[in-house]
Amino acid sequence: MSWLWNPSGDAPRPPGPTEDLVVDPANPSRKVRRKAANEPFLAYKEFKDKQEKEHEAWLQRKKEREERLARGESVGPEERDPTAEEEVGLVGLLKFILYVLLIIVLAGKFFTGSFLWEYDGKWVRLKTYLPESQGRLFSEAYLATFDGRDAHKPLYLAIDGDVYDVSSNKRTYGPGGPYHHMAGIDAARSFATGCFATHRTHDLRGLSDSELKSVQHWKQFFADHKTYFKVGRVLHPPIDPDTPIPEPCDPSKARAQPSEKDMKQGEKHPSKRSARSSGLEHEEL
Repeated sequence: MSWLWNPSGDAPRPPGPTEDLVVDPANPSRKVRRKAANEPFLAYKEFKDKQEKEHEAWLQRKKEREERLARGESVGPEERDPTAEEEVGLVGLLKFILYVLLIIVLAGKFFTGSFLWEYDGKWVRLKTYLPESQGRLFSEAYLATFDGRDAHKPLYLAIDGDVYDVSSNKRTYGPGGPYHHMAGIDAARSFATGCFATHRTHDLRGLSDSELKSVQHWKQFFADHKTYFKVGRVLHPPIDPDTPIPEPCDPSKARAQPSEKDMKQGEKHPSKRSARSSGLEHEEL
């Protein structure tokens, strides 16, 4: 606490006989000690002096080049000023953005174990950015050949005319799976009514508004699924309006409509799925 007794500070100490003195960058008429507190200022002064010398040398070389050009002599390409400051520009900005993204991605891997910070939304799926292709057109007979019985063909199912490749979930839709009977066919009505045994048809006549909304819900589910892909449309023959509307199934024998939670649980625990009779709940679609 000596500053309390001497607020003006100690008088400047005269330099010792062996102490190195250099010109003060702020005042060339005096010299200062080369101590730690002065090093940043001295280093900057040395840098500026070096830059000035390099610039003067470049100006001299440029002048000589112009004189040779005036005499008609051949010269090399014009030399760039070695002391000129580079502008950031568009390339520099893109590099900066790239480095920031790289740091964010690596930080995500370090803290969460996922490069995308465990984000699994539609914005990281390739099909979100690709224009949707209508794909091929299927007849009902041709669609039936993609029910998984032929191991060399993919596994397809349809809902309200849209055909999806569900080959990534053969445990559920493939032969021996609990919902193999939904592969190779458009069973849109069963998605609304839950009658997976008797309503394996695309006929949506007579459904209530809530049931039609259920069909749209499942269509959106398959469209947004990260491993299911739309591959085309199935062409159905016109429905004769005089034909009877499918009868409601016995509620005691109808399978309950599946929920998204059921499906996610089914995907996480595929070993718990097995072929069920038509009286059990639908665990996964």
